[in-house]
Amino acid sequence: MSGEITSGASRKNSNRVVVAVCLAFFTGMVGMAYAAVPLYKMFCQVTGYGGTTQRAEKQYAGRVLDRDITVRFDANTNGIPWQFEPVARSVTIKIGETTQAHYSATNKFDRPITGRASFNVQPEMAGAYFNKVECFCFTDTTLKPGETLDMPVVFYVDPDIVNVPELKDLKTITLSYTMFPVEKKQPVASSAPAAGSSNNKVPDSEASLGG
Repeated sequence: MSGEITSGASRKNSNRVVVAVCLAFFTGMVGMAYAAVPLYKMFCQVTGYGGTTQRAEKQYAGRVLDRDITVRFDANTNGIPWQFEPVARSVTIKIGETTQAHYSATNKFDRPITGRASFNVQPEMAGAYFNKVECFCFTDTTLKPGETLDMPVVFYVDPDIVNVPELKDLKTITLSYTMFPVEKKQPVASSAPAAGSSNNKVPDSEASLGG
Protein backbone atom coordinates (compact mmCIF):
# COMPACT_ATOMS: atom_id res chain seq x y z
CA MET A 1 0.00 0.00 0.00
CA SER A 2 2.78 2.38 0.94
CA GLY A 3 4.47 1.54 -2.35
CA GLU A 4 1.40 2.62 -4.30
CA ILE A 5 1.23 5.89 -2.35
CA THR A 6 4.92 6.54 -3.03
CA SER A 7 4.43 5.74 -6.73
CA GLY A 8 1.47 8.13 -6.97
CA ALA A 9 3.42 10.91 -5.29
CA SER A 10 6.30 10.37 -7.68
CA ARG A 11 3.99 10.63 -10.68
CA LYS A 12 2.53 13.87 -9.32
CA ASN A 13 6.01 15.31 -8.84
CA SER A 14 6.95 14.25 -12.38
CA ASN A 15 3.84 15.91 -13.77
CA ARG A 16 4.66 19.12 -11.91
CA VAL A 17 8.16 19.09 -13.40
CA VAL A 18 6.77 18.56 -16.90
CA VAL A 19 4.26 21.41 -16.46
CA ALA A 20 6.96 23.72 -15.10
CA VAL A 21 9.27 22.93 -18.03
CA CYS A 22 6.45 23.53 -20.54
CA LEU A 23 5.55 26.86 -18.94
CA ALA A 24 9.19 27.95 -18.94
CA PHE A 25 9.54 26.95 -22.59
CA PHE A 26 6.35 28.82 -23.56
CA THR A 27 7.43 31.94 -21.67
CA GLY A 28 10.82 31.80 -23.32
CA MET A 29 9.29 31.48 -26.79
CA VAL A 30 7.01 34.49 -26.17
CA GLY A 31 9.98 36.53 -24.99
CA MET A 32 12.00 35.53 -28.04
CA ALA A 33 9.10 36.50 -30.32
CA TYR A 34 8.99 40.01 -28.88
CA ALA A 35 12.77 40.34 -29.00
CA ALA A 36 12.84 39.07 -32.58
CA VAL A 37 11.11 42.20 -33.95
CA PRO A 38 13.84 44.75 -33.10
CA LEU A 39 16.55 42.17 -33.72
CA TYR A 40 15.14 41.39 -37.15
CA LYS A 41 14.93 45.11 -37.97
CA MET A 42 18.55 45.57 -36.87
CA PHE A 43 19.61 42.57 -38.93
CA CYS A 44 17.88 43.98 -42.03
CA GLN A 45 19.50 47.39 -41.58
CA VAL A 46 22.97 45.90 -41.24
CA THR A 47 22.73 43.32 -44.00
CA GLY A 48 20.24 44.88 -46.38
CA TYR A 49 18.08 41.77 -46.10
CA GLY A 50 14.54 42.23 -47.39
CA GLY A 51 15.58 45.18 -49.54
CA THR A 52 16.44 47.41 -46.58
CA THR A 53 18.78 50.16 -47.71
CA GLN A 54 21.78 51.44 -45.79
CA ARG A 55 21.97 54.88 -44.17
CA ALA A 56 25.14 56.87 -44.92
CA GLU A 57 26.14 59.53 -42.40
CA LYS A 58 27.69 61.78 -45.08
CA GLN A 59 28.03 62.10 -48.81
CA TYR A 60 30.21 59.43 -50.41
CA ALA A 61 33.59 60.70 -51.60
CA GLY A 62 35.19 57.40 -52.60
CA ARG A 63 35.82 55.79 -55.95
CA VAL A 64 33.36 56.08 -58.80
CA LEU A 65 33.33 53.25 -61.31
CA ASP A 66 33.14 53.78 -65.05
CA ARG A 67 29.99 51.72 -65.15
CA ASP A 68 26.38 52.81 -65.40
CA ILE A 69 23.46 51.56 -63.35
CA THR A 70 19.83 52.64 -63.66
CA VAL A 71 17.74 53.39 -60.56
CA ARG A 72 13.99 53.24 -61.06
CA PHE A 73 11.61 55.01 -58.71
CA ASP A 74 8.27 53.61 -57.59
CA ALA A 75 5.57 55.20 -55.40
CA ASN A 76 2.49 53.74 -53.73
CA THR A 77 -0.13 54.87 -51.23
CA ASN A 78 -1.83 52.78 -48.57
CA GLY A 79 -4.99 54.33 -47.14
CA ILE A 80 -3.89 57.97 -47.48
CA PRO A 81 -5.67 60.44 -49.81
CA TRP A 82 -2.46 61.81 -51.30
CA GLN A 83 -1.13 61.96 -54.80
CA PHE A 84 2.36 60.57 -54.29
CA GLU A 85 4.75 59.98 -57.17
CA PRO A 86 8.36 60.32 -58.31
CA VAL A 87 9.18 63.44 -60.32
CA ALA A 88 11.27 61.29 -62.68
CA ARG A 89 10.69 57.59 -63.20
CA SER A 90 14.37 56.67 -63.38
CA VAL A 91 17.91 57.97 -63.46
CA THR A 92 21.10 56.45 -64.85
CA ILE A 93 24.25 57.13 -62.84
CA LYS A 94 27.76 55.83 -62.35
CA ILE A 95 28.24 53.27 -59.57
CA GLY A 96 29.64 55.25 -56.64
CA GLU A 97 28.22 58.56 -57.88
CA THR A 98 26.05 60.51 -55.42
CA THR A 99 22.85 61.84 -56.92
CA GLN A 100 19.54 63.38 -55.85
CA ALA A 101 16.05 62.32 -56.87
CA HIS A 102 12.70 63.88 -56.02
CA TYR A 103 9.26 62.63 -55.05
CA SER A 104 6.15 64.80 -54.91
CA ALA A 105 3.22 64.52 -52.49
CA THR A 106 -0.10 66.42 -52.69
CA ASN A 107 -2.88 66.23 -50.11
CA LYS A 108 -6.15 65.66 -51.99
CA PHE A 109 -8.30 65.66 -48.86
CA ASP A 110 -10.22 68.56 -47.29
CA ARG A 111 -8.31 68.54 -44.02
CA PRO A 112 -4.64 68.26 -42.94
CA ILE A 113 -3.29 64.74 -43.20
CA THR A 114 -0.05 63.36 -41.73
CA GLY A 115 1.78 60.70 -43.69
CA ARG A 116 4.85 58.53 -43.30
CA ALA A 117 6.74 56.57 -45.94
CA SER A 118 8.33 53.13 -45.76
CA PHE A 119 10.63 51.81 -48.47
CA ASN A 120 12.44 48.86 -49.95
CA VAL A 121 14.85 48.05 -52.77
CA GLN A 122 14.64 45.41 -55.48
CA PRO A 123 16.44 43.13 -55.94
CA GLU A 124 16.60 42.61 -52.18
CA MET A 125 20.33 41.79 -52.11
CA ALA A 126 21.08 45.22 -53.56
CA GLY A 127 19.71 46.87 -50.42
CA ALA A 128 23.03 46.33 -48.64
CA TYR A 129 24.78 48.44 -51.31
CA PHE A 130 22.15 51.16 -51.79
CA ASN A 131 23.14 54.00 -49.46
CA LYS A 132 20.86 56.94 -48.68
CA VAL A 133 22.50 60.15 -47.49
CA GLU A 134 19.22 62.07 -47.18
CA CYS A 135 15.71 60.64 -47.14
CA PHE A 136 12.14 61.48 -46.11
CA CYS A 137 11.33 57.90 -45.10
CA PHE A 138 9.97 57.20 -41.59
CA THR A 139 9.50 60.94 -41.05
CA ASP A 140 6.01 62.22 -40.21
CA THR A 141 4.93 64.86 -42.74
CA THR A 142 1.74 66.91 -42.45
CA LEU A 143 0.18 68.48 -45.54
CA LYS A 144 -2.66 70.99 -45.55
CA PRO A 145 -5.58 70.52 -47.98
CA GLY A 146 -4.23 70.95 -51.51
CA GLU A 147 -0.64 71.44 -50.32
CA THR A 148 2.18 69.94 -52.40
CA LEU A 149 5.59 69.07 -51.01
CA ASP A 150 8.86 68.23 -52.75
CA MET A 151 10.52 65.25 -51.07
CA PRO A 152 14.16 64.71 -52.07
CA VAL A 153 16.28 61.61 -51.56
CA VAL A 154 20.08 61.63 -51.93
CA PHE A 155 21.81 58.31 -52.52
CA TYR A 156 24.65 56.36 -54.11
CA VAL A 157 25.34 52.74 -55.01
CA ASP A 158 28.36 51.29 -53.22
CA PRO A 159 31.05 50.18 -55.71
CA ASP A 160 31.49 46.96 -53.67
CA ILE A 161 28.28 45.75 -55.32
CA VAL A 162 30.34 44.57 -58.31
CA ASN A 163 32.22 42.15 -56.04
CA VAL A 164 29.05 40.19 -55.29
CA PRO A 165 28.70 37.32 -57.79
CA GLU A 166 24.88 37.54 -57.82
CA LEU A 167 24.95 41.33 -58.42
CA LYS A 168 28.05 41.89 -60.54
CA ASP A 169 26.01 42.10 -63.76
CA LEU A 170 23.11 44.05 -62.23
CA LYS A 171 21.87 46.83 -64.52
CA THR A 172 18.80 48.15 -62.69
CA ILE A 173 17.76 48.81 -59.09
CA THR A 174 14.23 49.80 -58.07
CA LEU A 175 13.69 52.09 -55.08
CA SER A 176 10.08 51.85 -53.92
CA TYR A 177 8.24 53.98 -51.35
CA THR A 178 4.81 53.41 -49.81
CA MET A 179 3.07 56.33 -48.09
CA PHE A 180 0.53 55.59 -45.37
CA PRO A 181 -1.46 57.77 -42.92
CA VAL A 182 -0.37 58.53 -39.38
CA GLU A 183 -3.08 59.35 -36.86
CA LYS A 184 -2.13 62.21 -34.56
CA LYS A 185 -3.49 61.95 -31.01
CA GLN A 186 -5.32 65.05 -29.82
CA PRO A 187 -4.08 66.53 -26.51
CA VAL A 188 -6.41 65.91 -23.59
CA ALA A 189 -7.62 69.18 -22.04
CA SER A 190 -7.16 69.54 -18.30
CA SER A 191 -10.39 69.38 -16.28
CA ALA A 192 -9.04 71.77 -13.64
CA PRO A 193 -9.78 75.49 -14.30
CA ALA A 194 -6.79 77.77 -14.82
CA ALA A 195 -5.79 80.15 -12.04
CA GLY A 196 -7.93 83.24 -11.99
CA SER A 197 -10.53 81.84 -14.39
CA SER A 198 -14.24 81.80 -13.64
CA ASN A 199 -15.97 78.52 -12.78
CA ASN A 200 -19.08 79.84 -14.57
CA LYS A 201 -17.51 79.82 -18.04
CA VAL A 202 -19.82 78.30 -20.65
CA PRO A 203 -18.29 75.25 -22.38
CA ASP A 204 -17.39 75.80 -26.03
CA SER A 205 -19.94 73.22 -27.18
CA GLU A 206 -22.79 74.99 -25.34
CA ALA A 207 -21.63 78.40 -26.52
CA SER A 208 -21.66 77.29 -30.13
CA LEU A 209 -25.13 75.82 -29.76
CA GLY A 210 -26.42 78.96 -28.10
CA GLY A 211 -25.13 81.20 -30.89
